[in-house]
Amino acid sequence: MSFANIIGGILFGGVGFVAFAYGKKQLNFKLMAMGVVLMGYPYLIPNTFLLYSIGILLTVGLFVVRD
Repeated sequence: MSFANIIGGILFGGVGFVAFAYGKKQLNFKLMAMGVVLMGYPYLIPNTFLLYSIGILLTVGLFVVRD
């Protein structure tokens, strides 16, 4: 596990936590689910490029699911 993976995990995990908390406040289960996925997927992806690629796609997906 490299330093870039750790930073990516913290970054996308934090975004996922905020999405989960916001979804819980708004009673939006799609946002809550996306938040859980964002918090959990860094544990499963060892490749740094793939970690950031998936994280960016999921973060952009938050704005699509939000509505």
